Amino acid sequence: MLCNVEMGRIYYEIYGEGFPVLLLHGMGTDHRSMKAWAEPIYENIKGFQRVYIDLPAHGKSTIDEGLKTTNDMLTNILEFIDKVLPNSRFLLIGSSFGGYLAQGILHSKREQVKGVCLLAPVLHLKERNLPEKVVLERDEGLNREWDDDCKNAFRTLFVHQSKINFDCFMNEIQPGRLLANKDFLASSWREKGYLLSEEPLNDVPSLPHHALIILGRHDSICGYKDHFFLLDKLPNSTVAILDGAGHMLQVENREIVRELVKDWLNKISINL
Repeated sequence: MLCNVEMGRIYYEIYGEGFPVLLLHGMGTDHRSMKAWAEPIYENIKGFQRVYIDLPAHGKSTIDEGLKTTNDMLTNILEFIDKVLPNSRFLLIGSSFGGYLAQGILHSKREQVKGVCLLAPVLHLKERNLPEKVVLERDEGLNREWDDDCKNAFRTLFVHQSKINFDCFMNEIQPGRLLANKDFLASSWREKGYLLSEEPLNDVPSLPHHALIILGRHDSICGYKDHFFLLDKLPNSTVAILDGAGHMLQVENREIVRELVKDWLNKISINL
């Protein structure tokens, strides 16, 4: 389905019934990268409605010429929420850049958001404290199957470069990469409009929302050492730093991530 918003349209899919969960994928792919790992969670946990969106300039979501910054992306998503989830309380799950946008949503709609789950989220930082890039597992035989674009993306994102993870990349992430608005993503937005104009949650010492924050010790894209301030901002939180994990937690550490998300959902469901 498509929802018209101020600076374009947002594509979304809804599954199940119950308390809404809005899921936000990472940069350069689409909602399928979230749906693939998240949907099986709800086979045994009932009472949650999942709302998957394609971020602005991603997937089947479109933008007009007026959209220039991440602030504009957030404006489109907030309008989408007002139209699709009007006056509803909901949960947020955001991965990477989607995790940054989730922080922006929480900042603007803290009365509606019941809880937030952040997977390897981008933070409001110009410089990041990052571990060195490492490869913990490499299947050299895969090189023959890659074109240069897939090879470079896979090698950048993954620390476990196995056949299983490559197949997940091709089935879950690469289809969205083919649809992404490359003109916008490669534009001056990255230098001039990537960070929100206001740091999320800068106006309060802490919030009572139930949070789950999952980080990878070998995440050379978003890191993990910069994230500890979130413990003060969200004191009702569980923080997991996964050893042997990189940025692509939901692929390389899928079962652990699912169990952590299940635990978070079960805790929240008690108080719904």
